[in-house]
Amino acid sequence: MRRKPNVPPPPLPQRRGIDPRRLRLPQTGPWGSVRDYLVERLSGAGAAVIDGMLDEGRIVGADGVPVAPDAPFAPGAYIWFHRELADEPTVPYGIDIVHRDEHIVVADKPHFLATTPRGSHITQTALARLRTELGLPALGAAHRLDRLTAGLVLFTVQPGERGAYQRLFGERQVYKEYEAVAAHDPSVPLPRTVRSHIQKDRGIIAAYEIPDAEPNSESRVELAEHKGALGRYRLVPHTGRTHQLRVHMNTLGLPLLGDPVYPVVADPVAPDDFRRPLQLLARVLEFTDPVTGVAHRFVSGRELAAWTSYENWRDAPAPPDRDAPAPPAQ
Repeated sequence: MRRKPNVPPPPLPQRRGIDPRRLRLPQTGPWGSVRDYLVERLSGAGAAVIDGMLDEGRIVGADGVPVAPDAPFAPGAYIWFHRELADEPTVPYGIDIVHRDEHIVVADKPHFLATTPRGSHITQTALARLRTELGLPALGAAHRLDRLTAGLVLFTVQPGERGAYQRLFGERQVYKEYEAVAAHDPSVPLPRTVRSHIQKDRGIIAAYEIPDAEPNSESRVELAEHKGALGRYRLVPHTGRTHQLRVHMNTLGLPLLGDPVYPVVADPVAPDDFRRPLQLLARVLEFTDPVTGVAHRFVSGRELAAWTSYENWRDAPAPPDRDAPAPPAQ
């Protein structure tokens, strides 16, 4: 078995809850200097950016000493640097802490906030925010909740214990219960269990079902209550496929309110448009703690806006036009 090399700890602190990026130089190659390798490896940045970072001492070795602009190529060496953090629209909602101890943090995440840094969402993520707000730079996510979904997310405090909590989810030892708002259709027989084969292709936003294929997803769907044309649903996933609950509700002819993907992929909305959030909430997390043995049951304190006031959810005002001229002073 090939052993992983001993990776030294990062010599740079986090920035806004984001770890520095680590690169390991190849063991062999045609590069005469570290600079030459970085220009090729980080071709998207451009040579001018790499030169500027080296000149400013922003790229460091394992000892924390800045890499000199003319430093020779060092096979197998580690280097660290901070990526430029682009401006991101601030998600204007806080994160509630449901539970915190020396092993875990259970957070009640708002809609529109990604769980972990990914793609264009880096600092505006629950992980980056909580690392900063709680003063826990080693905090890690045990699982992930979609950016558009609100509710409970489990984080780990001790890096060495993260795998034990992740295995709970991988081995389906966590009971998860969601709440959703969609149309009420009395012709749809409920409760019922929905099973299908869900496929999610890389680079394609919508997942889809493959008819007659062996099921790889299973969800329990129950109608909790209804008022008028709206229904409030209790959803219990027994598997964890991407967009599983949204796909299964759409299959039943009950797409979730505020869903920009199912049944039809909508035009992209502005990144600072926080109107009409997806009406899906991770309401309950229940599991036996693999470290302490304690039986946990956590419940989100959030409410789905379309259920509490459909008109307010539907008629939420548009975000201000940043390019519009300011109103005249009064």
